[in-house]
Amino acid sequence: MTAHNQGSTSHINQGQEKSLLGELSGSIGDLGTFLPYVLGAVAVAGLNPASIFAGFGLFYIFCGWFYRIPMAVQPMKAASAAVLTYGITPAEVAAGGLVIGLLLLLLGLTGIVDLISRITPQGVISGIQVGLGLSLAILGLEMVGRQPVLGCILLVLMLLLLQSRRLPAALLVVLVGTVAHILLNPGLSLPKITLGIHLPELVVPAAADFNRAFFMLVLPQLPMTLTNAVLVTTVLSRDLFGNRAARVSDRNLCLTMGAANLLAAPFGGYMMCHGSGGVAAHYRFGGRSKYTVYCIGFLLLAVGLFLGSDGASIFALIPDAALGCLLFYSGVDLAMAARKTGERNDFFVILAVAALSLAINPAVAFLAGFVLAKGLEKRWFQL
Repeated sequence: MTAHNQGSTSHINQGQEKSLLGELSGSIGDLGTFLPYVLGAVAVAGLNPASIFAGFGLFYIFCGWFYRIPMAVQPMKAASAAVLTYGITPAEVAAGGLVIGLLLLLLGLTGIVDLISRITPQGVISGIQVGLGLSLAILGLEMVGRQPVLGCILLVLMLLLLQSRRLPAALLVVLVGTVAHILLNPGLSLPKITLGIHLPELVVPAAADFNRAFFMLVLPQLPMTLTNAVLVTTVLSRDLFGNRAARVSDRNLCLTMGAANLLAAPFGGYMMCHGSGGVAAHYRFGGRSKYTVYCIGFLLLAVGLFLGSDGASIFALIPDAALGCLLFYSGVDLAMAARKTGERNDFFVILAVAALSLAINPAVAFLAGFVLAKGLEKRWFQL
């Protein structure tokens, strides 16, 4: 087992006590990542909300059962950027889900992902983690800046609540932020809620859909999935939960993501992955057990099946300021990986990889960091 697969035990005995409010608060801790991409995909690409919410809900519930910790389930970010930018159709989203699901299954079943994990230096993994954390924190501040007065108040409120073991920070900030947003915007139209049965719809992609999906969705997404949703998620999960994260491995993460996408795509589901930022968010706001993801999983499943598009309208009431607070504090937590490094060379690699991840993307940062770390290890050059 490599050093980065062993994980640190610095958090394991700290704050592991569970509470109902903590699990509820932790369950919504990743909404800052989830909602903007999902609501954007529904609005721009015309995807079926019932299919999307039910798919995420079922995957969350499965992850709670299988991994037994608050394992994150997130929209694939690079693919989501393409969906929001390039007019991707529901059939192309389904094709992308099928292709990337198959590739992830192959990486897991063949053991290729384990080989990648074994040869990747610790500093590269930590650098990707720091870069991703900082990017989430920066995005959070940008969202807070869209509603600066409300956002600053919520940032301070959340900072105060994070010190409390009894008051659920994420839950209270989302509730307070949403109520304040409604009161400050009296002209805001509230959604009409109509209960009913909303079933996922079958989506059958044509051959042409696979071509565009591969180049627009899969190629940009796969490197980010391997770094953030696999390598970094394994390290972070074992750091935070120790032996309780025994089922979290690079291979298992590939297999569960692959199977989930293959099953969800034909029924209009969205491209889904795990994510280190989501694990950090669930933990940061009180999530400590599988019940964290059961809470959000059953909520999303119920919203999808019984509310459909009305559920998307309800979620849209949560202001960017509140979601930005969730992103900022969970991002800062994720970026704290560098504090564990004492070696000068490793610290340099972490900072270089983090900078490249922010300036370009995690895939380029991973490749450049790999060469840099191996060069320092082999003494091809010295600092």
